[in-house]
Amino acid sequence: MSMTLEDGKVVTAITGASDGIGWAVAEAIAEAGGDLALWYNTNDAAISKGEEIAKKHGIRAKAYQVEVSDHEAVKNAVDQVVKDFGKLDVFVANAGMAISKAITEQTIEEYRKQMSVNVDGVVFCAKYTGAVFKSQGFGNLIITSSISAHIANVPVDQPIYNTTKAAVNHLGKSLAREWRDFARVNIVSPGFFDTKMGASPLCINEAYRMTPLGRMGHVKEIKGLFLYLASDASSYQTGSDTIIDGGYVLV
Repeated sequence: MSMTLEDGKVVTAITGASDGIGWAVAEAIAEAGGDLALWYNTNDAAISKGEEIAKKHGIRAKAYQVEVSDHEAVKNAVDQVVKDFGKLDVFVANAGMAISKAITEQTIEEYRKQMSVNVDGVVFCAKYTGAVFKSQGFGNLIITSSISAHIANVPVDQPIYNTTKAAVNHLGKSLAREWRDFARVNIVSPGFFDTKMGASPLCINEAYRMTPLGRMGHVKEIKGLFLYLASDASSYQTGSDTIIDGGYVLV
């Protein structure tokens, strides 16, 4: 078993790949020798970053502008990735967003936006990549969820975000069974990491106070987990939900 991805050049597509956890995962895949399809919505840094990482590691990398809440855009992008690379081995459904407001303060539009990106987006990606995986006879879906799927995290009020993450957790487990003959499905549930989604002073202070390790996580500390799940080293692992949070949910 190996955690390298060079054999046959494993092709990995990642949503929300321009920065944060998504880009850290892209780095891990490239360092292991895998090819990359970098999906982004508005942050086109994935284009230049993809070019640089391809040269650095001698891999293929291409950026795709995709709104994951648009099912036709997702289908077209999946088809294009397969056309460009010849196959799709791994799909990391990582794109997400959060609006930190009490439910009584959130607008219906804010509710729908979170649902469309965090739930619909993952469903659409799973639907169309699943069709490819079934046709190929192999595949690997990794869903980025959150500890918010497990707890009502404090001090921020994120009732809708928490709900969306609980939804995709159960989706992933359901798909692990449904796709048992041709693909694996696993979930990663991060805690507070130093990204744009978790970098407010309130979150930082709470991470220090509540986390046994006494700090936020750095994205370099999570990319190895994604690489493991993307590689054959995890070939017997499916339907799992791995929490990586410095011990936050223990408290």
